[in-house]
Amino acid sequence: MAGQMSGQPIFILNESSKRTRGRDAQSNNIMAAKAVAEAVRTTLGPKGMDKMLVDSLGDVVITNDGATILKEMDIEHPAAKMIVEVSKTQDDEVGDGTTTAAVIAGELLKKAEDMINQDVHPTIIASGFRMAAEKSGEILDTIAKGITSEDEAQLINIAGTAMTGKGAEANKEVLGKIAVDAVRSVAEKGDTRTVDMDNIKIEKKVGGRVEDSEMIEGMIIDKERVHTNMPKKVQDAKIALLNSAIELKETEVDAEISITSPDQLQSFLDQEEKMLKDLVSKITGSGANVVFCQKGIDDMAQHFLAKAGILAVRRVKKSDMEKLSRATGGSLITNLDEISEKDLGSANFVEERKVGGDDMIFVTGCDNPKAVSILLRGGTEHVVDSVERALNDALRVVGVAIEDEKLVAGGGSPEVQVALELQDYASSLSGREQLAVKAFAEALEVIPRTLAENAGLDPIDTLVELRSHHENGENTAGLDVYTGDVVDMWERGVVEPLRIKTQAINAAAEAAVMILRIDDVIASNKAPEPPEGAGGMGGMGGMGGMGGMPPMM
Repeated sequence: MAGQMSGQPIFILNESSKRTRGRDAQSNNIMAAKAVAEAVRTTLGPKGMDKMLVDSLGDVVITNDGATILKEMDIEHPAAKMIVEVSKTQDDEVGDGTTTAAVIAGELLKKAEDMINQDVHPTIIASGFRMAAEKSGEILDTIAKGITSEDEAQLINIAGTAMTGKGAEANKEVLGKIAVDAVRSVAEKGDTRTVDMDNIKIEKKVGGRVEDSEMIEGMIIDKERVHTNMPKKVQDAKIALLNSAIELKETEVDAEISITSPDQLQSFLDQEEKMLKDLVSKITGSGANVVFCQKGIDDMAQHFLAKAGILAVRRVKKSDMEKLSRATGGSLITNLDEISEKDLGSANFVEERKVGGDDMIFVTGCDNPKAVSILLRGGTEHVVDSVERALNDALRVVGVAIEDEKLVAGGGSPEVQVALELQDYASSLSGREQLAVKAFAEALEVIPRTLAENAGLDPIDTLVELRSHHENGENTAGLDVYTGDVVDMWERGVVEPLRIKTQAINAAAEAAVMILRIDDVIASNKAPEPPEGAGGMGGMGGMGGMGGMPPMM
């Protein structure tokens, strides 16, 4: 990039920078974004296939979940990253519908490209897309139906829809029930219902079958008791949750104690023992018969606790301590001197059980647990992992349904309905935006079309049949991918929360508009050397440095 001035070129950009402008930049970006959408398209729907992702360390992830696939793929192209963002936002907001969001974004760009080739200005397309997205939200609102958290059967249907096609559908009844019970346990009843997913703990153990998975009305802690003489099972547990260690405190000041005779040494040791004994007697005095400790427990203290018949567990994670507090109703105790009966939590049973060869502590039968655990089982590690991903989606989706209390039918039916009504809306517009709104409507039909393609059905026939059902006023008619028929999805129990659809359409429209408005891509080639003292962050290349890392769970 150079300017001319008295015959002397002026270089503004680094010579190695690449610059793509105008149509080239647009078609380049659109192509990259479409390629990403195409990558996840085959996973959509119950008949969608899975992807096997192998990272640089050779770790394998087998999944059908759009967000997981895009997160694991090492995507370099900046426009393609925007589509990844779409599915990530969808995942954060709702937990399901990630593939839908990415596929719609890709299709919107494909339509936009056709319009740009017909000389429709990108700004007009962008404003048309925005109008269409807003209108879509209104249309979806009119076809949504209400639900309450009492409607268990419908909630299990929602969980089932979220898990279908994710390697868990053989057991979706069992897992759906677990998901619904778990979410209903932790749902906070206030003016508005809120569901905090952090209060549901998923423990995975390989071994057994998927249908052996269970929900525990309480907590599972992946630890064992500290001493073998402690009881394995405590009934009517009174639980002390300690933040501090059951050990002697070191002196704050550097003190030197000189001991001159064996008697002195003995009395010194006796004194230490007595202090530990006092600590333990404070715990027993409060009536506690189970102790969970976030820090260490001294060997001598373990002995005294075992003698007192107390089951103790040490080095419990901070997050587990907080969940235990919510599940049992106990307070976290920092100072042992102030322990009293009212700080204790309670549960019917605390017991150590062997699961898949490991000892785990189960805290069960809590009165009104605000935190629960789910124990997932499965034949191999990959099975357990894929079931966990499916269950996570189910939990999130049931949570969203309870929060919003609004549902729509699945199976491509909302998309067809919105597309139909958008076509009518387009006809009422007079400007060039009309073309963009029409294109938006056609783009939404990519969802039923892809569902049909993935099920091996004829996409055109399917779409025509779907449209005719919707034109006859059947606004919940969708595609049954198992039989290939168009049926009433509401009656089939294929339902999803409204937020999945509104979020997917909005996020896709926003990303498409953003990519469309770019007409100049200026890419610096070399990463600058990091300045002194800036550490090694210079070469991370913005977001690119995060690629290929395994997801942090």
